Amino acid sequence: MKSNERDKREAYLKGIVSNLPETPGCYQYLNDKGVIIYVGKAKNLKRRVSSYFNKEQQTLKTRLLVSKICDIRYIIVNSEADALLLENNLIKQHQPRYNVLLKDDKTYPSICISNDYFPKIFKTRKIVRGAGKYFGPYSNAGALAAMLELIKGLYPLRTCNLKITPEGVRNAKYSACLEHQIHNCCAPCIGCISHDEYQNYITEIISILKGDIRPLQATLLSEIKKKASELKFEEAQKIKEKYQLIENFRTRSEVVNSSLTNLDVFNIESDEKSAFINFLHITNGCINQAFTLEYKKRLDEGDDELLVLGIIEMRERFKSNAKEIIVPFTINLPLDGVTVTIPQKGEKMRLLTLSKLNVKQYKADRLKQEDKLNPEQKATRLMSEIKQELKMENLPLIIECFDNSNIQGSDAVAACVVFKKLKPSKKDYRKYNIKTVEGADDYASMREVVRRRYSRLIEEQAPLPNLILADGGKGQMEAIREIVEDELHLDITIAGLVKDGRHRTSELIIGSSLQSIGLKQNTALFRLMTHIQDEVHRFAITFHRDKRSKRQTASELDTIKGIGQKSKEALLREFKSVKRIREAAPEQIAKIVGEAKAKILIDALKRE
Repeated sequence: MKSNERDKREAYLKGIVSNLPETPGCYQYLNDKGVIIYVGKAKNLKRRVSSYFNKEQQTLKTRLLVSKICDIRYIIVNSEADALLLENNLIKQHQPRYNVLLKDDKTYPSICISNDYFPKIFKTRKIVRGAGKYFGPYSNAGALAAMLELIKGLYPLRTCNLKITPEGVRNAKYSACLEHQIHNCCAPCIGCISHDEYQNYITEIISILKGDIRPLQATLLSEIKKKASELKFEEAQKIKEKYQLIENFRTRSEVVNSSLTNLDVFNIESDEKSAFINFLHITNGCINQAFTLEYKKRLDEGDDELLVLGIIEMRERFKSNAKEIIVPFTINLPLDGVTVTIPQKGEKMRLLTLSKLNVKQYKADRLKQEDKLNPEQKATRLMSEIKQELKMENLPLIIECFDNSNIQGSDAVAACVVFKKLKPSKKDYRKYNIKTVEGADDYASMREVVRRRYSRLIEEQAPLPNLILADGGKGQMEAIREIVEDELHLDITIAGLVKDGRHRTSELIIGSSLQSIGLKQNTALFRLMTHIQDEVHRFAITFHRDKRSKRQTASELDTIKGIGQKSKEALLREFKSVKRIREAAPEQIAKIVGEAKAKILIDALKRE
């Protein structure tokens, strides 16, 4: 955009902002094509919109949004609560580019009670307006299946697709099917149950689906007593079986004291890109609804702001009118007649903890699904975590780790393993024989190897690592730092891998202050660091073992010109020792290595 055009745009927007009313409302930002790119709510429209154009308060993302604004519209409402509801509707309607994105690509199942003369009850993912009453959605398929199983055990409702009418029943238009014969259906089609009795079933089922189980239990209990007093024991037994089914279901469902009723519980778990919000609705101590949704962040939205969005969305979606909402921290929720509670202990705290467990599990499941679909995304996320933990400027695309190996200074070697995008790059692994250090001096050996490694990479203009790991603590890190920073003047992050008393990777140390970063077991970062440490240790030990083995198997044959490695191995395999080769007949030796080499070998052994 040219300078004069930008000045014109800014002057136009300033004119709008200066004339905004100081009342509650919703504002909409439009781009140069007239498309709504952001929707927000405000208790005071003028103050809130002005804050976007205050350069001292702008973040990088806010500056990007403001640079795209070409027009501002607003809607005045009576209260902040109305503004909150309007904002939620406008975001869903326009899906602006810079608002959080509600991730709702999965259609969760609901339970439908159809509007038929004799209603059916079934699971569905499709909501058809006017087709019936819907309960749900259920994010947990097991909970939905348990509910349908309970209803089926209590009430023998019809499952067929017949269009049953009162006239058809009166005129015996229908005939009973197999479901009736095996006692799964009460056969309303042939008049085995009246319309009023069937509707009583439906009324009781609606109570169960709403979570109002206790009133139904009280009714059944009184019916049992009544039938028993009338000596109708068989009928009383059937009602008792229903009562026990409901009691078993209630016992499994109840999570807190049954005195807690009509509560909404919300909790949130977020990261840089997403926020996950869990909702639990409690009736008579039971979880009646449970759902988790995901928002994709677009700007620098805080958890409090996102939680309010989630609360409005969930309450609207599930038609909740609970007068008490339980949340983990203070939020600005301008809903009339609603109490916001932040519990510290007791039954309500248990519910909040349960909601937190649900939202964490949902987040973990979503991340696992995404990782399966896009493995590179997992690596990028883990590299971002390392970058954040170690306060690095760039992602650790290349990680190198060093380790030394020797026995009391003999056969001293070192190894370097290379991980690119968190995967081992074995073609870049390097082995080093220690050349300039006498005895067991790990720090001097480390300085020699690091100097050789990075001097060569600089000379060959090869890519340098973003992160160097030392398989050791302060001393190893300092040895690497002396060469990398003081001698070669390279700006590379250096960290040390430290093991605990059980020889397990337990922490990372970084910087001159040796700041410690604990590694929680079973996390992706812990597994990566353990893998790198195990890999460099394995590579160094294998190289040291091979070198020691070669030295131990060295013999007089090594010094004989004309007798190569293969000939030497063949002779030792046949004769087992140099002494037996001396004692062997010339034709026996010639049979193994040929006459020419046999003559060279025999002459050399005689000279020795």
